[in-house]
Amino acid sequence: MNSPNSIPFLDLVTPHTELKEELCEVFRKALDTAGFIGGPMVQGFEADFARYCDAAYCVGVNSGTDALRFAFIAAGIGAGDIVVTVPNTFIATTESISQAGARIVFVDIDEATYNMDPAKLRDYLEGDCDWNAATGVLTDRKSGLRVRGIVPVHLYGQMADMDAILDLADQYGLIVIEDACQAHGAQYFSKKQDRWCTAGSMGKAAAFSFYPGKNLGACGEGGAITTNDENLAKKCRMLRDHGQSQKYYHEVEGYNGRLDSIQAGILGVKLKHLPKWTEQRQAAAARYQDLFSTRDAEMTLPYQPAWTKPVYHLFVVRVQNRDDFMKRLGAVGIGTGIHYPIPLHLQTAYKTLGYKEGDFPVTERVAKEIVSLPMFPQLSEDQQTRVVNEAFDLLAAEISAKS
Repeated sequence: MNSPNSIPFLDLVTPHTELKEELCEVFRKALDTAGFIGGPMVQGFEADFARYCDAAYCVGVNSGTDALRFAFIAAGIGAGDIVVTVPNTFIATTESISQAGARIVFVDIDEATYNMDPAKLRDYLEGDCDWNAATGVLTDRKSGLRVRGIVPVHLYGQMADMDAILDLADQYGLIVIEDACQAHGAQYFSKKQDRWCTAGSMGKAAAFSFYPGKNLGACGEGGAITTNDENLAKKCRMLRDHGQSQKYYHEVEGYNGRLDSIQAGILGVKLKHLPKWTEQRQAAAARYQDLFSTRDAEMTLPYQPAWTKPVYHLFVVRVQNRDDFMKRLGAVGIGTGIHYPIPLHLQTAYKTLGYKEGDFPVTERVAKEIVSLPMFPQLSEDQQTRVVNEAFDLLAAEISAKS
């Protein structure tokens, strides 16, 4: 897809070209000071990102996976505990649960938002678990293990229904860790708080990824934990640095999970541009909605509840014959993606959990139909019009062939 008329699924070249001098200055500063690990650039980015997320603390780490894992460990979740999440997410969500020593339990998603369905979560907590009000312990009936945590995934840049999830967590004494790896700056209107809340500020803690393709991406690996809990932030800082409270004083066994200074400096530069990029993504999403609404097509567009302000990390539609649709768009120079083709409960890595096909019908149905269309801040109206026209032509041809 190298022709001038090609439309990439994601453009990572343009923003780096535009910011080249600012980004190179970060590297020069690191060379001049030899400040490669920790120091002012990391601390400055942590303060700025905490403020951006409306959280009290931010701890920079080397990936979104470590951000989740450290958050679980710092929150006291480990061996013998169950953490509930969804099967429609990237495996990093569940790897982090397992690597913290806990066990994964899945609940299905809402078919409109593709995020955790609070009703399905309630069904599990009330139908498959036993609550001991005297001890405040919720036990999974099948395994006999204690249920300790919930991980709502703010998928594709749209926040899960946090009021409903937090209500259930409060009822059963559970810890909520937000997987906000795709939701930098996304917002949710909390009726309980009567205000808009930012991703990363509502749970006990939240994890963000700065993988290059994210809305706020490093030029390499990176991640962060946000929290309003000072003690949890302190534990995460120790965990990321071999368990050190100060150099060579190890309070616990930790990990080598630091965010390096160059990546922090790069993220600090990009964070200043993120509000504008988010507005551009939201405008592009609105244009897609308008363009697709002009004609009937066998396509399901993203649903945006009134209580969310998504940041459109991805623009995901649903079509029949998805693989053929993608192949034919690719043939005319339009890039697409799938997020995610095989639900986690059906992955070979999780055979031991004992799930089978049919256990989570919404996730399974969605996984066969979803396709991510081109989405990035610099996506032009002309490019979007071409994407939509090509998509309509393909869908119309398919309808005609059926009749």
